[in-house]
Amino acid sequence: VFQVVQRLARAQTTVLVLGETGAGKEVVSEQIHRASPRAAGPFVRLSCAALPEALLESELFGHEKAAFTGADRRKIGYFEAAQGGTLLLDEIGELPLAMQAKLLRVLESRRMARIGGTQEIELDVRVVCATHRDLQAEVAAGRFRQDLYYRISTFVLRVPPLRERRAEIALLAHRFAHQVAGRMGEPAPRFAPAAMRVLEAHAWPGNLRELRNAVEHAVVLAEAGVIEVEHLPASVVEGDAAPLSAGAPGSAGAPAEGGPMPARLAELEKKSIEEALAAEGNNQTRAAKRLGISRRALLYKLDKYDIRR
Repeated sequence: VFQVVQRLARAQTTVLVLGETGAGKEVVSEQIHRASPRAAGPFVRLSCAALPEALLESELFGHEKAAFTGADRRKIGYFEAAQGGTLLLDEIGELPLAMQAKLLRVLESRRMARIGGTQEIELDVRVVCATHRDLQAEVAAGRFRQDLYYRISTFVLRVPPLRERRAEIALLAHRFAHQVAGRMGEPAPRFAPAAMRVLEAHAWPGNLRELRNAVEHAVVLAEAGVIEVEHLPASVVEGDAAPLSAGAPGSAGAPAEGGPMPARLAELEKKSIEEALAAEGNNQTRAAKRLGISRRALLYKLDKYDIRR
């Protein structure tokens, strides 16, 4: 991917970056900008899914003072803010059809006018688009304009999901651990071999975002500078195990005697914590010592199992 990025960066080609949520589309898009002759200019990102339809046109193209009720001053839009640089239109698949037509006009003419204005502004902006949606399917369903699709897909760059890049998992996990530990003012813990095997075996449906969250979870709980399997989130350790149904036999929220092993172990852990707290008169420090874990780890588990403090 980054070999292609280096070549793309030298061109002014409009790029469509495709990939699952959390796979790193924004990182790749920014690298296209950083490796390009526009690197000294701004890199501006707009998430098309983050704004209501009524605000999108104003955010993209800006507006003049008094253009509409509440417009008490001139506003510079994202296109103007990106002059001389690169504009990333993230989640472009969420763009409403009416706005798609206006965007197509601007991309074709390389000119725009602010809302309420008459003067056209020449644009010197490279546009990179990104989405997790299958835009060809969206075109077939009538939710995305075919002419806009062809305009933005001059070059399509697919960012593979993390499960197809397993060789990167250890490197990324160590990097995230250093970042999290640095924010906590602590040295980064190392990963026990068993913990790293769990990370490398997981499917990572949430991609880098899920991995970052899992590592942060583990760093918070890790003792003695080592991340063990038990410090990782249950969703990572247990994989895609289906949750118990609400109508399962047994007490409320408790697994049946023959239920899945992870759920039975979780119930045993919860019971052990409750017994330790009862034995120590609800003193959390002594209960944690009795359980052989840190007080910080105990606090996390109290929240996890919704045990009243």
